[in-house]
Amino acid sequence: MNILLKSTKIIDEKSPLNNKVRDILIENGKISKIGVNISNPKNYRTLSLENLHVSCGWFDSSVSFGEPGFEERETLKNGLLTAAKSGFTQIALNSNTNPPIDNKSVVDYVSSNNKTNAVSLHPIACLTKSSKGNDLAELYDMFTAGAIAFGDYKKAISNPNLMKIALLYAQNFDGLVLSFPQDNAIANNGIANESDANTRLGLKGNPSLAEELQIARDLFLLEYTGGKLHIPTISTKGAVKLIKEAKKKGLDVSCSVSAHHLCLTDTELKTFDANYKTLPPIRTKKDTTALIKGVKDGTIDMVTSDHVPIDIEHKKVEFENALDGTLGLESLFGAVHSEIDLQTLVKCLTTHPRKRFGFDEVYIKEGEKANLTLFNPNVEYTFTETEILSTSKNTAFINKELKGKAYGIFANNKLVLR
Repeated sequence: MNILLKSTKIIDEKSPLNNKVRDILIENGKISKIGVNISNPKNYRTLSLENLHVSCGWFDSSVSFGEPGFEERETLKNGLLTAAKSGFTQIALNSNTNPPIDNKSVVDYVSSNNKTNAVSLHPIACLTKSSKGNDLAELYDMFTAGAIAFGDYKKAISNPNLMKIALLYAQNFDGLVLSFPQDNAIANNGIANESDANTRLGLKGNPSLAEELQIARDLFLLEYTGGKLHIPTISTKGAVKLIKEAKKKGLDVSCSVSAHHLCLTDTELKTFDANYKTLPPIRTKKDTTALIKGVKDGTIDMVTSDHVPIDIEHKKVEFENALDGTLGLESLFGAVHSEIDLQTLVKCLTTHPRKRFGFDEVYIKEGEKANLTLFNPNVEYTFTETEILSTSKNTAFINKELKGKAYGIFANNKLVLR
């Protein structure tokens, strides 16, 4: 595909053109020229959008759809289209499907969509068979089929010896192990952050201690075994402190935080709106402050949508009966950009996740394959249902004031715009 992007502000700290306004000519999917005022003698399509910014394509490290098994929540086709229109050129797909992604065949199935889509989908396979936490899945087979990491989505590994074995075994092929940060015995089926708020509302509490105990255990195991560990969607001040100390010790650990844990607090629960029911639960202002600081100082490696479509039958019910999860692809950039400066946020959506999950770096320069996100960081708007592109509509950001919106992407020689 051939296209000329006009008057585009480049956001890429690796480039000498960072923060410069240039035209970008793309021919046959590659960046052929970057210049101040590029002519268009071949009459290619010209794209000129208000306050157009481009960065390397965004990577979301925690995305759930429905297919296979829960297509009423979201199909792969519409999910990938939603990701593209939300600015993401790559996503890591979680294993909460039916059947779960615990064997080579399912990895092959979900990966097959890469042939025709602008967005590249990379499966995170189960760490244990059927995500039941008892026996390791066939990690190496799934790795050779294209799985980029291994973790049981939102399910903690209670058996420390199993986690120890996983960290040891994955080193044979430089595999990345994920561990959901929750001690189930301490969490004890809690559905809201343990604080004054949950007590007033009569909701069973899930304390910060549950997250921090599990992280401490896993970091001790990592120090003993070596290997690579990723802790997804941390939510507490104590978690940030533990991971910062582990990195200072030289442990190979990374972590992510979701947009809703950066931007929302448990005061939202006063309405008993199940859209705010997530796992980990939304916590306190002191936690969001520490998480934002952790992103800015590099303790937290990546920001994720932790996108979880839930059909209305399982979400628009009593708070305690609703399934956990919120949509996030459509709202991530606008929500987080209100809290994190643009350059830092872009690094957490591009350089850091690609490096951690083993992908080559992407560059905005002549001769490179075009892998770009197009966006306007300054547009302010109310996030209403018309902004939701997913089949399901469960979002914690409904009617929130956001700043910044993606226009779309150019990737895999395809242009996708909202």
